[in-house]
Amino acid sequence: MPVHLVEHPLVHDALRILRDRTTPPEAFRREAVRISRLLTAEALRDLPVATVTVETPIGPSPARRVTADVVVVPVLRAGLGMLDAVLELAPHARVGHIGLQRDETTAVASQYYAKLPPDLASAWVVIVDPMLATGGSAVAALRLLTDAGARRIRLVCIVAAPEGVAAVERAYPDVAIYTPAVDQGLNAHKFIVPGLGDFGDRLYGTV
Repeated sequence: MPVHLVEHPLVHDALRILRDRTTPPEAFRREAVRISRLLTAEALRDLPVATVTVETPIGPSPARRVTADVVVVPVLRAGLGMLDAVLELAPHARVGHIGLQRDETTAVASQYYAKLPPDLASAWVVIVDPMLATGGSAVAALRLLTDAGARRIRLVCIVAAPEGVAAVERAYPDVAIYTPAVDQGLNAHKFIVPGLGDFGDRLYGTV
């Protein structure tokens, strides 16, 4: 499935601020929520709905109610910076967590935590992981979710590298990736170039 490049001007305005090395943590957190809200709206634009009737103060009106079971799964720790934005849009969503630690030498992701909701087979699952670099963490998260029964999964990330996109497409070609930017590639330390640095460090002020 092709990458869905999100071209909304407000998305790219937020990305500009996130990329800027002078952006302080409080502004970085604000823009992370802003861009995540917009990306998630795009990723969930085809949610199933039912037609219902509501009573306005003036009279009855046709309306549409979301019928999907939405599950959002942030990849710890950086994905937590995107979680609240998803829950603002889908307040009834269930939440899972996947903790993955990347070895800074090998860039291989190892799992240290996983807690997923039950009954994922019919759910609309959204993984939020801001940086799709090598794809190791994304593929590991996708493996955990598919082993748990998830069948309809979208991956929302703020910046991607071609290497990460290729890794996801090889392992899980049916998973849609939503991102505003696929950058040049990875440097020797497996960081995205130009990227925006270490998302978690900038989010939490641990640079």
